[in-house]
Amino acid sequence: MTKFLVLYKSGQSAQEQMAQSTPEQQAAGMQAWMDWAARVGSAIVDLGSPLGPASADADGGIGGFSILQADSAEALRDALKGHPHTDFGGTIDIYEFLAMPGM
Repeated sequence: MTKFLVLYKSGQSAQEQMAQSTPEQQAAGMQAWMDWAARVGSAIVDLGSPLGPASADADGGIGGFSILQADSAEALRDALKGHPHTDFGGTIDIYEFLAMPGM
């Protein structure tokens, strides 16, 4: 199994999205995430968290992350189909964890 860092990107920061959402929209968004998480199950290593920039040069478009595992990048892309982040207009970047020689 290979691990992957999944970055959730959007034109609006996670803080802005949360601040502008009604409690009902927030609940619906969380339910969509939980439904997706239940579907992909053991692929999730760490569901992750929303992120906010903590340095002046941080990419404010990165709104969150997850760590997932799959047999291949293609299998991971299949697991990400129908992900709620893309349903709300965001994009997803995937990075493979590389083996460290001697570790």
